[in-house]
Amino acid sequence: MSLPAGPYARHAARVLLMNREDRLLLFKYRGRPGKRPGWLTPGGGIDEGETVNVAAARELREETGLIVAPEELGGLVAATGGYADFGWVTGDLREDFFFLRVDVLDIDISGFTEYEQKTVDEHRWWSVPELESTDENIAPWGLAPLLASILRDGPPEDLVELPWHH
Repeated sequence: MSLPAGPYARHAARVLLMNREDRLLLFKYRGRPGKRPGWLTPGGGIDEGETVNVAAARELREETGLIVAPEELGGLVAATGGYADFGWVTGDLREDFFFLRVDVLDIDISGFTEYEQKTVDEHRWWSVPELESTDENIAPWGLAPLLASILRDGPPEDLVELPWHH
């Protein structure tokens, strides 16, 4: 597998946010007509002029209430990308992932965009065994093995390319 080279119809910054109980935060989005709902990590599109880590820190603040400096996110741990047609965006997409651990976090969704308010039904902290055994639609694909590896060995030295999930 290889990531699309860009330019991207959409480039997103996402965060694998884990708590001290080794649980990952995911948001449940309603599916488009004919599609199953899916669980996604916090994150979203990179705005014009933003770096990927600045966008990830902004998205964390908007979607969870967590304020972190962009440099606290460290380096990217994973990426995925490929072609998709969502109606609102069509073309090559790329998602870059940071890993961040927090002790405690009361999720504050007051910064949700209007779109997120309409499409996000809930949030939940997931353990790796729950991710491995669920039949829910979890994106990105390959998340459970990546997290198990990070928890066992720490963040990878080289960027992990995850399978495209669309």
